Amino acid sequence: MSQRSNPTPKAAALLVLVLALFGGAAQAQPEAAASKPSAKQLAKLCADCSWVSEVHSYEHKGEGSALGVIGGAVVGGLLGSQVGGGSGKKLATVGGAVAGGYAGNEIEKRSKSYRVWVVTLIDKDGRSHTHEQRSDPQLRSGDSVVLKDGKLERR
Repeated sequence: MSQRSNPTPKAAALLVLVLALFGGAAQAQPEAAASKPSAKQLAKLCADCSWVSEVHSYEHKGEGSALGVIGGAVVGGLLGSQVGGGSGKKLATVGGAVAGGYAGNEIEKRSKSYRVWVVTLIDKDGRSHTHEQRSDPQLRSGDSVVLKDGKLERR
C-alpha cells in the first residue's frame, strides 16, 4: 500500500506561487483607431512637428537566465523532498526541481518585463514612422508633437 502524505506548509506555498504565476492572464490595452491627417492639417504642422496617428502600448517580455532556472530548481527540489514520502521521495524531489526550475525562469522573465508605448507619427511631408518609449506619452490621435531629447512633446 502506498502512503499518502499531507502537503507541508512549504509545499502549499509552492502550489499557491505556481497558481499565481500561471493563473493570471495578460491584460491587453485597448487600441485607438489610427487617424490620418488631411493635407490642410499637415500643412499647418511646424517644420519639426509630426501628427500623432495612433498610440498603443504592449508588455515587453523580459528574458530568463540560468540564475532563475537554478534558483527555482533548488527551491522546488527542497520543497519536493518535503512532500514525498517513502519510495516516492526521490521522484517528488526531481519533479519539484523540474517544476521549480520552470517556475523560477518564468518568475524572472516576468520581473524583467516592462510596458512600452508606441506612437505612430506622420511628418509634414507625409512620411510615417514610429517612436517607442517606456513612459506614457499622454498623447492621443490627432495631437501635434515634436521630438525633443528622446521624448515627444505636444505642440
